[in-house]
Amino acid sequence: MTLALEPVQTSVPTTLNTRVPLVTGETVEYANLDHAASAPCLGAVRAAVDEFLPWYASVHRGAGFASQVSTKVYERTRDVVRRFVDARPADTVIFTRNTTDALNLLARSVPRHTSVVLFDTEHHAALLPWRGANVRRIETPRNRLAAVSAVDSALADCPPGPRLVVLTGASNVTGELLPVAEIAAVAREHGARIALDAAQLAPHRAISLRQLDVDYVVLSGHKLYAPFGAGALIGRSDWLRAAPPYLAGGGATKLVTAHDVVWNAGPERHEAGSPNTVGVYALGVACEQLAGNWDAVVAHEHELLAQLRRGLADIPGLSELRLFDDDGDRVGTISFTVEGREPGWVAAVLSAEYGIGVRDGAFCAHIATFRLTSGTQALRVSLGLGTTAEHIDRFLLALRQIVADGARWTYAKPDGSWAPAPDPRPLPEFLA
Repeated sequence: MTLALEPVQTSVPTTLNTRVPLVTGETVEYANLDHAASAPCLGAVRAAVDEFLPWYASVHRGAGFASQVSTKVYERTRDVVRRFVDARPADTVIFTRNTTDALNLLARSVPRHTSVVLFDTEHHAALLPWRGANVRRIETPRNRLAAVSAVDSALADCPPGPRLVVLTGASNVTGELLPVAEIAAVAREHGARIALDAAQLAPHRAISLRQLDVDYVVLSGHKLYAPFGAGALIGRSDWLRAAPPYLAGGGATKLVTAHDVVWNAGPERHEAGSPNTVGVYALGVACEQLAGNWDAVVAHEHELLAQLRRGLADIPGLSELRLFDDDGDRVGTISFTVEGREPGWVAAVLSAEYGIGVRDGAFCAHIATFRLTSGTQALRVSLGLGTTAEHIDRFLLALRQIVADGARWTYAKPDGSWAPAPDPRPLPEFLA
């Protein structure tokens, strides 16, 4: 099955394109320019889930035929995800809820007295789980070469013992790619391991855990066009096997007596409870779809990103956020501010009057956003497989009109967030 580079089906509408109401009473095709937060459901994923649901049953706990089918689906998906990131044969695949869950699991599994090195501009999922560890938090330099040197220096200052570098693959604020392979090489010189936060990278680029020479990769299904609540931690098994179970419960145990518990040693050790089999299967289908179409996925994104950046360059008062002064590779995510316009207000106008979804705020990366904006919030546009040239054109035209002429409707902040006042847009029938 090939991956069509046209608007993908979401999990709710039965038609190809979702139409949303405007405050003017019209409806338009929704322009989802917020893929970095959550990507819509790929049509092939939805079809696969519908096909699997009649066979859904307990995993690892039933002799019934449906249970056997569900168990095979669940376990085979480990191999799918392992291949998706080109993991080593001995690497373990642990299914989690998302990237945040996966990194918290890893943080609970590092040996005592491990030194953790990371940039302060990381997404909160990568920044916060290590607060109790021996953390070296580096201020992100303005170019990629200096970033490599900064990690080198930080690792050299670490005390003897285990060391771990935590690094994002692509910034969720600016879309810029980090020099993962170069930093991994430096980490190896210091005997350190490296954990790659691929939440924003995995939907846009092929990942090879082996070629990058990283020890762990984490990712989220809801950013990979599989919004059914599953993610994964993939990597070396020794720390994970030695750590206490992430959750205590059924499935994590090999034997329970009145006085003792024998825990499983494999990935099940950290997967207590009934697993999210549907979400795991959806994640695997999305991985297979993307893995077979990377050339088309990247070409589609590059074309639309170039169109977007050309248009943004012509809008007065717009300032694009960038971590690095050097213009390296990036995924389809751009954040910016507009002089004299509050980001939340602009986002509300884009939604209510033009049917365009963007993100405003600090993007769960407060240190990065506030540093790059000198203390204010920003707007973020992020592209994906559901994005079309028309979406980009409509967004650029709308932004020019908003900057030049303001809004055509009235807006207020009754609960701290901008919204139309009044807001006549009807909710979908299933919410009515």
